[in-house]
Amino acid sequence: MNEKKHQEQQTLKNKIQFKRIILYARQHRANQGVNESLYRLVDFLEKQKVQVYQDIDTAAGFDVKVPVLAREDMGEENDLIIVVGGDGSLLSAARMAIKVDTPVIGINRGRLGFLTDILPHELETQLSAVLVGYYEEEKRFLLHTRIYENGHTYFEGDALNDVVLSRGKETHLIEFSVYVNKQLVSHYRSDGMILSTPTGSTAYALSAGGPIMHPQLNAIVLVPMFSHSLSSRPLVIDGEAQIELHISRFNESDLRVSCDGHESRMVKPGQKVAIQKNGHQLRLLHPLDYHYYDTLRSKLGWEAKHQG
Repeated sequence: MNEKKHQEQQTLKNKIQFKRIILYARQHRANQGVNESLYRLVDFLEKQKVQVYQDIDTAAGFDVKVPVLAREDMGEENDLIIVVGGDGSLLSAARMAIKVDTPVIGINRGRLGFLTDILPHELETQLSAVLVGYYEEEKRFLLHTRIYENGHTYFEGDALNDVVLSRGKETHLIEFSVYVNKQLVSHYRSDGMILSTPTGSTAYALSAGGPIMHPQLNAIVLVPMFSHSLSSRPLVIDGEAQIELHISRFNESDLRVSCDGHESRMVKPGQKVAIQKNGHQLRLLHPLDYHYYDTLRSKLGWEAKHQG
């Protein structure tokens, strides 16, 4: 046996070969490309030795002739969720996937595609390898958020990218304090605060001046938005930290807390927002030719000159 063949078999070793595929797509963000890739994906999968299902959200928006699999029935060892869409679709799928401990891989039909790796025209070749066990699996953590007051919880949500405190209907700068592990960090007067995972460091947090963090870091970054103080800067803290935002009673209107720009809730003056790592991690799959820095160069337009 030659060395290359041996390495390939070692790569395959201990990897799951998938038998049940669950399709996920969001209609309200869909374009013609999502439809095309979804139907092409179904045609491809029906020729493989797999069972094909769709999530209930997919069934609500697309005319795909495969059975619906209820979420309480997901989570077998050989299940795989395939997302067709952009990063926003994968963010939505992630919140579902962590509850059933099912891996996710994405076909990019969005704009950036930091999380959805597979290009539409490579769908068959890339997935053929993934289905039989040739892939990389990466664990990404989510943030769990809770709005509460006097021991009563008003809202709970999860975010793969970021939790954002923003002005809501307030027209002035908002006031709040940040505590990490019950220690005061600072009082803020600003447009709000972005609390980002390493996964989300290339999303909203980046546009607000936050650092790019490698996705395998166990860290959270706090990025103040347009702070009244010029000394307010992004702050990177340990991923296991317990964070609290204490919303000042001096705010005249309700503020807003959102998770991945999707789930959101108004937060009243005097309430508190607790943020910490979710105990369940996302199992994100990549084709074997995936490289994080290649993705950064491609998506951010970094120049890559050959040295010679």
